[in-house]
Amino acid sequence: MSDIIKLLPDAVANQIAAGEVIQRPASVIKELVENAIDAGATHIQIIIKDAGRTLIQVIDNGKGMSCTDARMAFERHATSKIRKADDLFALSTMGFRGEALASIAAIAQIELKTRCTGEEMGTSIVLSGSKIESQEPVSCPEGSNFAVKNIFFNVPARRKFLKSNQTELSNILSEFERIALVNPQVAFELRHNEVELFNLPKSNLRQRIVSLFGKTMNQQLLAVEVETSLVSISGYVGRPESARKRNALQYLFVNGRYMRHPYFHKAVLQSYEQLLPIGEMPNYFLYFKVDPATIDVNIHPTKTEIKFENEQPIWQIIAAAVRESLGKFNAVPSIDFDMTDAPDIPVINQKKEVLVPNSSYNTAYNPFREAGTSKKRPEFQWSDLYEGFEKSKEIVVPDDQEIVVSKATSAPNDSVPVFQPVQQQMTIPENIPSKMNMQSAVSYFQIKGRYIVSTIKSGIMFIDQHRAHVRVLFDRYMTYIVNKQGVSQRVLFPQMVQFSAAQAALLTEVLEDISWLGFDLSDMGKNTYAINAIPAGTEGMDAVSMIRKMVETAGEKGRDVKTDQQEQLALALAEAAATPYGEVLSNEEMERLVDDLLVCTTPNYTPDGKVTLSVMTSEELDKRFK
Repeated sequence: MSDIIKLLPDAVANQIAAGEVIQRPASVIKELVENAIDAGATHIQIIIKDAGRTLIQVIDNGKGMSCTDARMAFERHATSKIRKADDLFALSTMGFRGEALASIAAIAQIELKTRCTGEEMGTSIVLSGSKIESQEPVSCPEGSNFAVKNIFFNVPARRKFLKSNQTELSNILSEFERIALVNPQVAFELRHNEVELFNLPKSNLRQRIVSLFGKTMNQQLLAVEVETSLVSISGYVGRPESARKRNALQYLFVNGRYMRHPYFHKAVLQSYEQLLPIGEMPNYFLYFKVDPATIDVNIHPTKTEIKFENEQPIWQIIAAAVRESLGKFNAVPSIDFDMTDAPDIPVINQKKEVLVPNSSYNTAYNPFREAGTSKKRPEFQWSDLYEGFEKSKEIVVPDDQEIVVSKATSAPNDSVPVFQPVQQQMTIPENIPSKMNMQSAVSYFQIKGRYIVSTIKSGIMFIDQHRAHVRVLFDRYMTYIVNKQGVSQRVLFPQMVQFSAAQAALLTEVLEDISWLGFDLSDMGKNTYAINAIPAGTEGMDAVSMIRKMVETAGEKGRDVKTDQQEQLALALAEAAATPYGEVLSNEEMERLVDDLLVCTTPNYTPDGKVTLSVMTSEELDKRFK
């Protein structure tokens, strides 16, 4: 029997490793930027084209690499961070994986220019599919300049399964935000297709959060600070009123590394118990510092899942720290001393004598007597107002009762009549249904401001009014988008809506579809837009909330197909504009809504699969009375 186990060529092994390390363009950016930070860079510039498909370029001002190091960096298991196995359990840097650059080189074309600090000449290396095409001296700035082109050019299957540019860009922005949040001491620039998305200067943590997610975050953050022998926790949590139903900003970092930790996430949520409505999630940015020997970062290829040695005690520390911050907020509201309109507080001068202010008043003043006169207050006979009050009492009776006039036996004046109703015997009509039919017919009834009830041939139909309206509006908005004929209603006073840089980038991708829904937005600069028109029929709605909801929906992962993206935009607008629960509808409004629902292609369900109507047959109704 011949041998069947063979040693893989290095090129194939690198491509297999790339499958673990490099999943998408965002993975390349993560590896290159982390290496730049480890190299001591204080300014990092990221340039991408076509969401990383065509170009990913990372330029840093770090210490650079020598000619030999530049060549060795692309070899498998080559690293400057690890010398023995025990070093894996005491890591304090980010880019320690030896497969990173080798994996990138296996599935892309790379050009590297680097120069060490103090050296006169640098090195230029060009690779394609792990093969070195050229290496030569070059004049370049200190630091490193990686240009990664045509990712997955030699693995067509992997390139084919990349998501749309919008989804890949969303992943890049998410990865960028995580790195920028944990390194506020580093200045970052990010450009996509020649458009600047971020320009973040060096700052403190709070300023970095505000720069990434908008100025409104500044008033929503509550500081968290606790230090114990097991862990030191710092950062910020959001005020309860800033919680979100979707896309909440939730970040956990340990020793400068982003992590996902459901157990610690639950500790934060428990601290907000009875402070948030059901379904809403708080924002938080929490940073942990622990002994590197007490955590294991190698349990997952992307190193976002980290194992802690003392998870249960840390859980209790997190919950107590967050509760303390929320307690301080409730007891002593925070004061922002950076306000531009803050009042001036005078400085105390210890040498200047403090004088008691003088005050004078007239001790003879009597507010119940006119000063300087001897006139008495005129007397008024209040009893005159009640004269004849008892005599003029009347009894009001319905118009259909006969009225007779009689003398009141107890009246002091017999000339004053008192009205008394004649007692009539009530007769019950013989046929109640026929009398009801004589009145105006009511086809629909509303229960608890939520359900519409109507009779049909087979029984009784119950309709959820909000879901039914969502179904109707969704079909209408999808027709607007497909036919590009949305109906707009101009607003008298345009509203301003501000986005974070990441949200503004997503808005540009879906701006055309939003315009076909009936919105008219004007770019005012600095990620701010003016809402000049809204879809017809949404008057009185919160236009800013509707726009934000659609942008957040567009930013959700997996929205990579154009049709799916349009459906999500239409659904987001329909849910925001639909008739809410609790609104009382007239018979005509209920009839119109039911008629519109029944002509939809799929009236039984909302676009996201929720039931809109239910029918109780006559047989089921009869069984309830047996």
